[in-house]
Amino acid sequence: MATPKGFARAIIVLTTVTAAVMELIDTSIVNVALTDMSGSLGVNIEDMSWVITSYAIANVIIIPLTGFLAEYFGRKNYYIVSMIIFTIASYMCGQSDTLVELIIWRFIQGVGGGALLSTSQAILFDAFEPKDRPIASGLFGMGIVLGPTLGPTLGGYIIDHFSWPLIFMINIPIGILATFLSFTFIEKKEGEGKRKKEIKIDYTGILLLSIGIGCLQYVLERGESEDWFSSTIIRITSILAFIGMVGFIWYELSIKNPAVNLRVLGNRNLAFTTIFTFVVGVGLFTSVFVFPVLAQRTLGFTAYETGLTLLAPTLITVFMMPIIGKTMSKGVSPIPFVVVGFLLFAAYAWMSANVSPDVGKQDFFVPLALRAVGISMVQLPLINQAVAGLQPKDYASGIALNNMIRQLGGAFGIALANNYIAHQYAQHRYDLVSKVTGESQMFIERSNTLTQGFIARSGDVAGAANKALATINAIIDRQSYYLSYLDTFRLTAIFFVLVIPLVAFLRVKKKSAAEIAASMKAAAETH
Repeated sequence: MATPKGFARAIIVLTTVTAAVMELIDTSIVNVALTDMSGSLGVNIEDMSWVITSYAIANVIIIPLTGFLAEYFGRKNYYIVSMIIFTIASYMCGQSDTLVELIIWRFIQGVGGGALLSTSQAILFDAFEPKDRPIASGLFGMGIVLGPTLGPTLGGYIIDHFSWPLIFMINIPIGILATFLSFTFIEKKEGEGKRKKEIKIDYTGILLLSIGIGCLQYVLERGESEDWFSSTIIRITSILAFIGMVGFIWYELSIKNPAVNLRVLGNRNLAFTTIFTFVVGVGLFTSVFVFPVLAQRTLGFTAYETGLTLLAPTLITVFMMPIIGKTMSKGVSPIPFVVVGFLLFAAYAWMSANVSPDVGKQDFFVPLALRAVGISMVQLPLINQAVAGLQPKDYASGIALNNMIRQLGGAFGIALANNYIAHQYAQHRYDLVSKVTGESQMFIERSNTLTQGFIARSGDVAGAANKALATINAIIDRQSYYLSYLDTFRLTAIFFVLVIPLVAFLRVKKKSAAEIAASMKAAAETH
């Protein structure tokens, strides 16, 4: 298959990066719309969060299967059909009138969206000559970082100015255009789809994977809201997750043609790369989760203001990724990038853990810029490391597993953050309330001031004292959450620093330009 040039290549780059960004945006765009959606559909926030959970479960199940499905149906066919499924499901999500209907279509949207990530990466690599594929990695890595960050910004703007169905409907024109461009400009690989009759579908492996990963994702997503193992459903899904994952691993390692080739994790380089990818998933998704709730719940930012605060420094990745890609194409070792990137991300988290309650939006630019540079320096080397050292036939499983681990890292990070915030909130609230006693001079003065203020405004002498106590309680609540978010940032910083020594297990020899080109070429042929 000839490498596309000029306009055709530009269209392929635009299409594949846009498709990947669109899929990643949908992992976070709903987060800021839950309140509006719950009010519109007449359900509570806890039930509405199933809209997020169902998409994540479908996504994480389908991602490791993309290599097998692309080989079975043909990469181009699978890519286009997945895009059509994603687009139709987006329309149906926007048209949903009940929570159950919305959850079902959101799950189907996740099935279609899961293919867009890994397959977009492979198609993008095919559009470049082997020597230029690190640049393609830079472009794709830029999309991976921008997607989760654009979600809250776009979602916040839509909620502030329009209505929640638009967060799904905006995918329709993009999906239609991307489908048309993919059909027109993306060529089929030689022999694509011709082995369909030779491939035996691994139904048992797919079923075990769906049960194991689906239940694990459910436990991570819903554990905190369900009070973890005090909930019967969490206990049941935890058992099913364990049985499913153990059974999946045993079965896939025991058959000749598994749906997901887990034997590739026997390669030490890939095994440790997945650990770092997991950590990056934790950092990327947790930071996008914790910062917005800190900004909106305790600092008073609107959803749109929060998104803009995140977006501006993150645009640094637009410039960083191609530069790092060009540097790596010259054979520079990825290890220094990974170490510096992790240190910068730890610095961002530590700076965020020391912000004052009256901090302004502009004060977050420097720490968020450090986050953007750090993620940029880590993301691209790990994309390349996922394929380094493997045989060409194993790249499909290697990249698919790597992408799944990133998503699981994000789910684990958010679950960890939720649990830690809840624990620290309870501790800080207890500490603060214990200091609010009838003998505290500060409490007496603040209570009297608030009481007199309510009396002056309403003339309600009887209710003024109760309103004053309610106000003090709200202040304690806000301060407790504020301190718990700062604690979570500190934990994230420590987590990143502690993982750095594992870099010693990565073995990266100096490569020639020809070797780099060969590994990147193999990466392009993963799907």
